[in-house]
Amino acid sequence: MVALVCLCTYVEYPPRQVTLKQNMASVESIRDGLCTFHKLERDQCVSELATMVSTMNSSMRIELTQMLLHTLADSSSPWESKHGCLNGVRTLLAHSDPETDASFINDSRETALRHLTDVEVRVREAAGEVLGALCKVDGGETYAICRTTILELIKNNLEREVTDDDASRLEHESTQKLLGRLTANTREKRNSGDASQIFHDTAGWRNLETSMKALEHMITGSTAKFLPYIDQELLDLIFVSLSHTNRFVRETGFNVCAALVSCGNAESNELLEKNPLFVYGDQLAQHLGQGLADNWSQVRLASSKATRKFLLSLPEQGRERFFPILLPRLCLNRYYVAEGVRIYSQDTWRQVTGTEGKVLVEKYIDSVVSYYIEATTANNHAVREAACSCIAELALKVTSDSVRPFVPVLLDALTVCFNDDSWPVRDAACVACGSFIVCYSQEARSTMEQLYPLFFANLKDNIPSVRQGAATAIGNIVKAYQEELLDKILQDIKEGLQGVSNQPAESERYTDLAKGGATYGVVKRKRDNDMELHSNNQMYSCGSLAPKMGRGGGGCSDCQFRRPPQPWEYADGCVYLAAELADSPLAAGHIANLLTLIAEAVHHKHYTAHVTLHETLCKCLPVIAKGLGKKVFKSHLHNFLDPVFYSLECENALTSLAASQCLTSLGQFLGPRILRGRVEEHNPSYLKALDANNFIAPL
Repeated sequence: MVALVCLCTYVEYPPRQVTLKQNMASVESIRDGLCTFHKLERDQCVSELATMVSTMNSSMRIELTQMLLHTLADSSSPWESKHGCLNGVRTLLAHSDPETDASFINDSRETALRHLTDVEVRVREAAGEVLGALCKVDGGETYAICRTTILELIKNNLEREVTDDDASRLEHESTQKLLGRLTANTREKRNSGDASQIFHDTAGWRNLETSMKALEHMITGSTAKFLPYIDQELLDLIFVSLSHTNRFVRETGFNVCAALVSCGNAESNELLEKNPLFVYGDQLAQHLGQGLADNWSQVRLASSKATRKFLLSLPEQGRERFFPILLPRLCLNRYYVAEGVRIYSQDTWRQVTGTEGKVLVEKYIDSVVSYYIEATTANNHAVREAACSCIAELALKVTSDSVRPFVPVLLDALTVCFNDDSWPVRDAACVACGSFIVCYSQEARSTMEQLYPLFFANLKDNIPSVRQGAATAIGNIVKAYQEELLDKILQDIKEGLQGVSNQPAESERYTDLAKGGATYGVVKRKRDNDMELHSNNQMYSCGSLAPKMGRGGGGCSDCQFRRPPQPWEYADGCVYLAAELADSPLAAGHIANLLTLIAEAVHHKHYTAHVTLHETLCKCLPVIAKGLGKKVFKSHLHNFLDPVFYSLECENALTSLAASQCLTSLGQFLGPRILRGRVEEHNPSYLKALDANNFIAPL
């Protein structure tokens, strides 16, 4: 028994020499894990260090910090070791005390500053994160000490200079590789600096971005204690980056702004007047508005984040001062084509305006209309499209008395967009004009002579969605002016439906090559399955060059493909229009008389695209039937059974699916037994296809 007690005592209190040896082994293993070449292993080691640092004794922490700082001081250390050690230092700083760990904090600050100019970008980013952790520990004192160094780094790197160091040489080589991939046309312009400008607009700028990110981390770490350091010198430097030619620099600059405006909230008017964010608010709002209208979606999103934080950091009575600049841009971005910007802006709108969005738009209608009109002239087609959608929203949602004074200028702007080279812009302008005409028929009457041919130009457009949008807009014309234009519209519909008989058979390969210049030097062809269209041609990064194109120019996401309309496309638009007018009490009787012409139009199958016209018929037929009513439609049903069942057995999947859904809808509208009886009476052989697709159970 005595021997057993002695053994337990020995195990519980081991010699101090053994404990130190075990601690040393543990510290060395941590250091080795942070210095490994594999990022996953380094990240895992940082995570493990974060969980155990609070339980380390003082001697172990001191030993680990000395090892990490020694590795960082060694100029021969590989960048992976520097990266891991900086992350380890950042983790240790999270559990440091400014009084007891003053020496470690000072050494870490000097080390981080030294590595802000490291050749490896990941090391520079990690050094910036260390500075942010230091500001969190000492409440912004690190920024006060490093302020001159950080700001000088940013100033000195705002302009690109090619020097003899390795980093600049690598950067210059990457420039040459980029220039070498440009097309012959672009190479001819190289002497004028165009190719170099493209590089400056897309490439990184060495230490500039990482230095600005370091500033962002320091602001975030300091939180409200950074407010005293906000002055005109700092803001001027940040504002320069917001107007920089390089989009990555602008994006980083707006991220810095987002951190800056998050420093503190002003809860009362007294605090508001002393808050630097409010004092310099006019300048901030001006530059944030500039970012909200940037051509690049990433920059626009970064500015959107900064704008939300800026407005939400102020009390409601303090926000309205900046609404004339920011509100119209936030409102337009709710319709922006980039999904991230669109969804984020919609959420920001709800948070900032609550249930008062409509009231605020009416209050600042002058600024809203002015910006919308300006946006319709933007070089970016996505902005023009969003502006047209926003103008349509004004007609539909805002009080008419607020918008009525601006109807002429808004219609003029939409008329210009009606002739845009980009079909999404034409489509949005067409729908917006239709909305304005139905809401402000008297004010729009003087423009109808100019707008009417544009509506029908869209009705025969090459793009199906444009034709459908035009049909909706023309339907609004009938609602607005009743019989005044109905006869002319019906006559144009008849002309469009009868024109299918003149549709070329398209027997020759690529019979409709465009005569004019081709987009990006590729001949515009109606079909795109020719290997010549996709081989040995210049490649464009999606969206990267589009903002550099002027209005009517466009990049890979712009849609400039235009050719003379074909007769079947005009007829296709007329079918959409017939469906739009079928439920109109004024036009329904006339549409019933046109059903025979529609049936004759779809019986022409001598051209390749006839399946698209059949698909449109199958989509619109149930709508026409419901608009005309059972009694009227049943007398014309037999004229459409052959085209519908032809479409059902068509090899084109979309056309076949549309026919399937058409029969289902007609069965529900007319009654299953009635439809089956009419099909059996017309052609009993169709019953097999009807039953096989489970549209209607056999009698």
